[in-house]
Amino acid sequence: MVVEVPRWTNAKMEIATKDPLNPIKQDVKKGKLRYVANVFPHKGYIWNYGALPQTWENPAHIDKNTGFGGDNDPIDVCDIGSKVCERGEVIQVKVLGTLALIDEGETDWKIIAINIEDPEASLYNDIEDVRRLKPNYLENTVDWFRRYKVPDGKPENQFAFDAEFKNKDFAIQIIKCTYDHWEALVKKTEGGEINCTNTTVLESPFVCKQEEAKAIVEATPPCGPANTIPEEVDKWYYYQKN
Repeated sequence: MVVEVPRWTNAKMEIATKDPLNPIKQDVKKGKLRYVANVFPHKGYIWNYGALPQTWENPAHIDKNTGFGGDNDPIDVCDIGSKVCERGEVIQVKVLGTLALIDEGETDWKIIAINIEDPEASLYNDIEDVRRLKPNYLENTVDWFRRYKVPDGKPENQFAFDAEFKNKDFAIQIIKCTYDHWEALVKKTEGGEINCTNTTVLESPFVCKQEEAKAIVEATPPCGPANTIPEEVDKWYYYQKN
């Protein structure tokens, strides 16, 4: 898993699929940096949030479980471990299950996983272990995904399976499917809207040499100090559906 957003932070960071080598950047909409609101009782993201590399939710593939195409991104992961990770950190996780979010008419699978270095990782082997050992954690995960866009004036998100979590075996099959779609994409001569420049897939027409990759990285402007969280983001939003 590549960690895009550490737990309890608000900046909507994500793998930039249209940029060479797909760096992590803060999403921008209408010229403004995007943040996730604190929808009571949640503070920012309630897990370490990120994605599995070498996966792709294909918009042209209508998922038989949801009836919708993919969201054109790598598959998302929620790490439920106790450590608050660093942005950009790469961690090995144990897959536990998945939730099928329908986000503005797109299939957006959320993989539930735990960092294998977590002190309690050996206790978690499937989604029911989360329900047993972390009471209300799964219910709050559904609540978070259902309501996090409401402060932006959008409706609640919907779910397939009536917001029921699917188990580990089901989740692994979904991951395998998104890997197959990624593999087909990166080996095409036309990557569409996804920038498939890479250094590892030798059969890919987008593969580049290490020297080229280094030049792309070195041409990137250096990171400056973090922006202050806007006042309208750094507050509670109380919301209850009428």
